[in-house]
Amino acid sequence: MKIARVAATPLHLPITVEVSGRSKSTSLSLCIVDIETDDGLVGTGLTAITEEEVIASVVNDIAAHALVGMDPMRHEQIWDKLFWLLAPRGQSGYASHAMAALDLALWDLKGKALGQPCWRLLGGARAEVPVYATFGFAFFDRDELAAAARSWVERGFKRLKMTVGHHGLQRRDEPRPLDSLIAEDVQRIRAVREAVGPDVQIYIDGNCSLDYFHALSLAQRIEKYDISFFEEPVAQNDIPNLVKLRQKTSIPLAAGQNEGLSSRFRDMLVAQAVDVVQPNACITGGFTQCARIAGMAAAFNTRFANGGAWPHHNMHLHAGLANGSLVEYHSVAVDCCKLVFDDLPVPSNGVLALPEAPGLGFAPNRDRVAELAKRAGSRGAGKA
Repeated sequence: MKIARVAATPLHLPITVEVSGRSKSTSLSLCIVDIETDDGLVGTGLTAITEEEVIASVVNDIAAHALVGMDPMRHEQIWDKLFWLLAPRGQSGYASHAMAALDLALWDLKGKALGQPCWRLLGGARAEVPVYATFGFAFFDRDELAAAARSWVERGFKRLKMTVGHHGLQRRDEPRPLDSLIAEDVQRIRAVREAVGPDVQIYIDGNCSLDYFHALSLAQRIEKYDISFFEEPVAQNDIPNLVKLRQKTSIPLAAGQNEGLSSRFRDMLVAQAVDVVQPNACITGGFTQCARIAGMAAAFNTRFANGGAWPHHNMHLHAGLANGSLVEYHSVAVDCCKLVFDDLPVPSNGVLALPEAPGLGFAPNRDRVAELAKRAGSRGAGKA
């Protein structure tokens, strides 16, 4: 069996979020990658939180030519070839995203070839994974945020995540003072805690949007609200700043969803910068590299969880590996995946059951993808 075709399809998907009878519009971009063998078997991977058209170009114009003719079952050989092709001097960013999508496609293909779901091929540690619902976005006001939190609890979720910081450093010249921003974040967190009571776990995500000073100020002011972890609190996941922050707050710190190199996780672990490492299979080089990072986390007795959304791919990693744990059920990302894929599992009482179908256990709806790609192409045609 040899690789005969590699193709990427960029997608930009508009999403409508309903809360308290009001609609909020947003969008996400993703790129799906197909790898087809000479006997007609197809595996599909995904990456996101990046420029989807750039990833498609990397895959279609560079990686595809290097992979045709290779044995798709030899994922270590292919991963290493892709690394030296796309990131020979330790580059991350677009290279890591492209490698992730290609690696996931290979694992999906391998599962189909062997008649096994990916989570079993990765180790089969458990048949279900706990999830936390990411529900609390910047486009909600305080009352909408509280209402959305109550709604998710009513649906059986006891772990909720909301965003803070809201691109504070990126937008500081609007003007948009960081002091005012985090003061509002304190009130938003208070509103959610009061809405859901003491028995629901609350996680917050700064998306690397704060400096050390304001991240520390926010952390110290919300400790009383019993926060389960503070994800990506400082810009660039700056390790010295994470170390300082961890020493001065009782809130556990988490980071890593957008890191592309395993060495970055090594540095976080050696420095004792975080309580939770969060490689994302759709961003951090696929299952192949994420499994290596999980091994490092186990050696350091540090928790390994999913951040950065795309639960239906990351659930295989956390079900497969013994130290797998929480998976992020990001509501907007899930709605995007529902547009693209059929047969996605749905959580019940905060738990996702893994499929027994071969590979990832779900597949893109080709007719819908073609229509969505046509719309995305129209959007691109109108760009300046």
